[in-house]
Amino acid sequence: MSTMLRNGGLLSRRTFLAGTAAALGGAAFAPVRTARAQTLSTGSAELTVVSDGMMTLPLNFIFPDAPQDELVRLLEEAGQPTDAMRPDCNVTLVRSGDRLVIFDVGAGPNFMSSTGKLMESLEAAGVDPGEVTDVVITHAHPDHLWGLTDDFDELVFADADYHIGRTEWDFWSSPDAMSQMPEDRQTFVVGARNRFAALDGRVNFIKGGDEVLPGIEAVDTPGHTPGHLSFMVHGTEPVLIVGDAISNTTVSFARPDWPTASDQDPQQGAGTRLALLDRLATDKARAIGFHFPHPGAGMVERRGNGFVYVPA
Repeated sequence: MSTMLRNGGLLSRRTFLAGTAAALGGAAFAPVRTARAQTLSTGSAELTVVSDGMMTLPLNFIFPDAPQDELVRLLEEAGQPTDAMRPDCNVTLVRSGDRLVIFDVGAGPNFMSSTGKLMESLEAAGVDPGEVTDVVITHAHPDHLWGLTDDFDELVFADADYHIGRTEWDFWSSPDAMSQMPEDRQTFVVGARNRFAALDGRVNFIKGGDEVLPGIEAVDTPGHTPGHLSFMVHGTEPVLIVGDAISNTTVSFARPDWPTASDQDPQQGAGTRLALLDRLATDKARAIGFHFPHPGAGMVERRGNGFVYVPA
């Protein structure tokens, strides 16, 4: 399956957070659900999934162009709410040999009141942030990247090495990035650049097909963002850390062809999603989705013209 600058006064914190809320369609903040850690094994590495909290997103923010009657029917049949989507935020750690790798770092303290719970979850799982040797980023959206720094703009995982896709870094760092984003998501660019500034000189740039760390391979999965990467953790029972290449275990599986507004390139995102689901079903590989129902790990099976999610 191989495949930019601190805020600098550009936006006040109030404007910054208001822009973020607007980008999410004015969604109400949901109460944080109590989440447990899950541990999996590939035979050569141990994976632990912890929670950064959850979000509440209006349906018309995620799937504005989908046939609404069919969308509601799919959700009802799956026993899911039809007023909004409430995706979990799952952060994966991989322990192998003397390395402890964390994939994405959650939203941090300044995104939503129902996210930013990673430190609490790590403590509950018995993980000291000082143990983390490597931070690997799937993409630079707020709920995946903003937890990189604390309220003082200091790195949370101070002693770690950092790995991110070159294409992803270049997009968010580009002078054209702001103009390529809708106005209500331009705060995403400012937030990414703020975190990138803290990584100056500490980044290992990667691309699809690279062995990022022993037994961990980067997989090109663009569309959600220009340089989105997923990561295959190889072993006797391999696991793909999907990031946001597949985001919803009901709609994304049953209708992977439906474009979603959360993808920067909806058509490319749909193509990536379909190819990824097909490969996971064929290979019978487990997958961990950042926004799958916590604790986030499961299998992909074919059903008719679509797919179904089978929790691990």
